[in-house]
Amino acid sequence: MVRIAGVDDAGRGPVIGPLTIAGVLFDENDIEKLKAMGVRDSKTLSPKRREILCRFIKETALAHAIVELPPARIDEAVQSKRPPFKLNRLEAEAMAEVIAKLKPDIAYVDASDVNAERFGDWIRGYLLFKTKVISEQKADVNYPVVAAASIVAKVRRDELISELHKEYGFFGSGYPADPRTIAFLERWVQEHGALPEFARRSWRTAQRIEKQAKQQKLV
Repeated sequence: MVRIAGVDDAGRGPVIGPLTIAGVLFDENDIEKLKAMGVRDSKTLSPKRREILCRFIKETALAHAIVELPPARIDEAVQSKRPPFKLNRLEAEAMAEVIAKLKPDIAYVDASDVNAERFGDWIRGYLLFKTKVISEQKADVNYPVVAAASIVAKVRRDELISELHKEYGFFGSGYPADPRTIAFLERWVQEHGALPEFARRSWRTAQRIEKQAKQQKLV
């Protein structure tokens, strides 16, 4: 039996919430089941369909693993003065952590770096055992097993965002382009004097909001 893993992320761009990395492990003979169920890149599916497929994927997989990167850890990587250890390197480290939990014979990963080969080398450098790592751009489109991982990652991130909504109030999608997210952060900074701990303070959007709030206080 050849054990095949797919690894992908969800939530790389938002200014609010964690980045989730998920991996799924399948017997190579079961990957056709993913195709038959219509598993594809999570971004092309409705939330309801993702949830249905996520349950199917977890039931069918030999194993799955998730690593959650909180905003503080993302900020630490982005603001690091030890180049090139930025967000891409952090993702490579997290994907290696997922692969280490699954221990596949072959791991297909959706490259988060513009240089897919370099990204694969980073992952291999973090692994303490030998496995074949295939790192490609748009792997979630080209490989059903990576699409399956993208679904698991997206569903988990949506769950975490839903929990934040319940605790702190609705803030929209958490993306910088969402006016509801911006309004929420601006109001939060006005009321609390700083960004919330669940925001990525290293993002330009977050820094701009804090800067504007400080300028308003000086007026």
